[in-house]
Amino acid sequence: MTVEKTKNETKGLITNAIEGMREKKGHDIVLLDLSGIENAVCNSFVICHGTSKKQVEAIADSVYETVKKNTGQYPWHKEGYQNADWILLDYVDVVVHIFAHETRKFYNLEALWADAERENIND
Repeated sequence: MTVEKTKNETKGLITNAIEGMREKKGHDIVLLDLSGIENAVCNSFVICHGTSKKQVEAIADSVYETVKKNTGQYPWHKEGYQNADWILLDYVDVVVHIFAHETRKFYNLEALWADAERENIND
């Protein structure tokens, strides 16, 4: 597999994750590019939040289904569905974080990874 193909697959995954978030009205969608940070856990984070646990679950399900349908990719790991305060979908190069609003404010991943290039996605 070529590097260019991998970059295109990653862009497609990010685009579809954002589409899934928008489909269920995810709030304050942010893309963090971690590729320039040494020892980062992945290349990109896609982050949003919902206003209720039901919405957090619905956003996560929408991201999962949209990515699967349009790219054929499945998360390597997923967690957080039990409490739905913070659902994580790990696609290895891209990690999707869907938070409850208060949980997002508490963990503040955007500040924790402040060295990352940040792109605010318009809702």
